[in-house]
Amino acid sequence: MKINLHVKKGDTVQILTGSEKGKKGKILRAFPILDKVIVEGINLKKKNVKSKKKGEKGTLIEVAYPLHVSNVKKI
Repeated sequence: MKINLHVKKGDTVQILTGSEKGKKGKILRAFPILDKVIVEGINLKKKNVKSKKKGEKGTLIEVAYPLHVSNVKKI
């Protein structure tokens, strides 16, 4: 099942809603079946990662979470 989005990977978009409203960024990845996109530098959340080896400390990393395609506008 093929679904068309109004944006694609590499497009520059502007965020229309939420705390990131008005910011601009480039689409890194698109998920057409879910109607979501990941935008560079937008919707970043911190995620705790456990240590792999004994004696090391865990770390916090920032991960970009997807936005619904209706919340972005191609510019």
